[in-house]
Amino acid sequence: MSHIQSRPNLVPYIAAFLVIAMAAYGPIAQPDNYHHFADQRSVFGVANAGDVLSNLGFLLVGGFGLLRWRSADACVPGHAAYGVFFAALVLTAAGSAWYHLAPDDARLVSDRLPIAVAGAALLAAELARASKGEWLIALCVFGAASVGFWSLTGDLRPYLLIQVAPLVLIPALHWQSGASMARRTAFVVAIVLYVMAKMLELGDATALSALAVISGHTLKHLLATAAAAVLVWQCTWPVTGDRG
Repeated sequence: MSHIQSRPNLVPYIAAFLVIAMAAYGPIAQPDNYHHFADQRSVFGVANAGDVLSNLGFLLVGGFGLLRWRSADACVPGHAAYGVFFAALVLTAAGSAWYHLAPDDARLVSDRLPIAVAGAALLAAELARASKGEWLIALCVFGAASVGFWSLTGDLRPYLLIQVAPLVLIPALHWQSGASMARRTAFVVAIVLYVMAKMLELGDATALSALAVISGHTLKHLLATAAAAVLVWQCTWPVTGDRG
């Protein structure tokens, strides 16, 4: 245990660096063609069916997480934050499906809001597990405010920050707190899947052209669902004893 306690706490420095880097970069605007997705095919009367129906995975994964969470030990650090994370996954399914039926900025708020809260809640849960305090309310307020800030100003920096921060800070938390190798591996797998999902989002039309049957954005939903599934599986294991 002593070698774990002697590890430097890099998390505050990394967090400060991310905030300063985002501030220094300057405003980040949403691309003008953001709402023009490649796959606009309808299936059984559902417009943009690929991007709409692929959100079902978030509903299933989040719902399973909530079922496991209800039977979990409420004394486990981060229990409340995990519940918010699982609920946010369910709301992501609804919000993203609603947005993709008729994409525009107004509907995009319902898509981005639960995503921001999910990232905030996951980070808060891992901070609690690493004995770094209770940050759930503060981080969720920041996540929600980041979407409001984008809606009012067009600047995506706070919203991007709440997505990037967990990808960087959670591995640092695991290293600093001596988390189990199984837990670290699960989060690395989830991070890789999420990064791949974001890359496919950028190659939306390219993927559809190459594969014909599915677009990059639909694949993004599927890979992000897989990442969420890995996290739900790992985050519900504290019930059975993995507290590292």
